[in-house]
Amino acid sequence: MSAGYGIMRGVTRRLMLLDTASLYFRAYFGVPDSVRAPDGTPVNAVRGLLDFIARLVQDHRPDDLVACMDFDWRPGWRVELIPTYKAHRVAEEAPEGEGVDQEEVPDTLSPQVPVIDAVLDAVGIARVGAADHEADDVIGTLADRATGPVDIVTGDRDLFQLVDDGRRARVLYPVKGVGTLLLVDEAALREKYGVDGPGYADLALLRGDPSDGLPGVPGIGEKTAAKLLAAHGDLAGIMAAVDDPASKLTPSQRKRLDEARAYVAVAPKVVRVARDVPLPAFDPALPHRPRDPRALGELEERWGLGGSLRRLLSTLEG
Repeated sequence: MSAGYGIMRGVTRRLMLLDTASLYFRAYFGVPDSVRAPDGTPVNAVRGLLDFIARLVQDHRPDDLVACMDFDWRPGWRVELIPTYKAHRVAEEAPEGEGVDQEEVPDTLSPQVPVIDAVLDAVGIARVGAADHEADDVIGTLADRATGPVDIVTGDRDLFQLVDDGRRARVLYPVKGVGTLLLVDEAALREKYGVDGPGYADLALLRGDPSDGLPGVPGIGEKTAAKLLAAHGDLAGIMAAVDDPASKLTPSQRKRLDEARAYVAVAPKVVRVARDVPLPAFDPALPHRPRDPRALGELEERWGLGGSLRRLLSTLEG
C-alpha cells in the first residue's frame, strides 16, 4: 500500500477487515430471496450484508473498517502453479490475457454485487481490492501492516493462517449469521487443529481442500498433517525428514511425501496469502455519517433498502 496508509492512527485503533464476498454469499443464502426491491429484484444479499456490518460494528466497535474485495478471485499466477486451483468454480474462462475468469455465482446474486459496491461507497466504508489478487491477499497485507488489534471477519478457514496473538490478530468466523461468531485465536487453533496460524497454512497445504481445488498430499489427512507438523515443526522440517533415513516417518508417509515433492514445492505460494500487495491510499476510518447522502438516498429508494440501511446508519452514528 502507499505510504498514505499512515492513516492508521496510533496503536490503539482496532481494525476490522471484511472478507466481503464470503459475507455476501452467506447473506444471500441466509436471507430469503423474497426480500426484494420495489421492482421485484432480489436484494437479500445486499440487505443481509448491511445487517451483518451493522451487527459487527455494534458488537465489536472497530475504529477502522475495510471491505476487502476480490478483484481477481482466481489469479493466473496461482493457477499457473496449480492448474486445478478453483477450476470447478469457473463458469466461463476469459480469453488468454483478456481479463478474469467468470466465477459460477447464483443468477440472482450477480446483479446484487454492483449494488453492494455502490452502497458501501455511498456510505463511506472503505472498499479495497488489488489487480491480480484475491481479497485474502488484501486482508493479509492490511493485517501485516496494522499497528493495532485486527479482527478478520470471514467464513473461509484459509484465513486462520493470519491468526497471531503477538500481533493481536484474530478471526471472527460466522457460525450462524454474524450474531454467533467463533472467535479464533491461537488457543482455539491449537485446541482444534494442533497448530498456530502459520502452521494452519502448512496443514491446509498437506491436507488439501476440495473446495479450492487443492489436491493435498494423497494419504495425508488433517490429523496426520497435524502430527507431522507437531513432530517436525513446519513444512520444511517435514520435507527434511523425508530425506533423513533416521527420521521417524513411517514408510508410507515417506513415500507419499516423496512422491508429492512437485506439489509441495509450489503449493506454499498458492496456499499462503500474500502480505505485500500494492494497494491505493484510502481512509479506513469508520464513517459516522454517509459520504454521499444524495447517492445513498437514491440507492435506498431504488432498491428498497429500508430497515437494513437505517440500522447500519444508526449504528455508525452511535
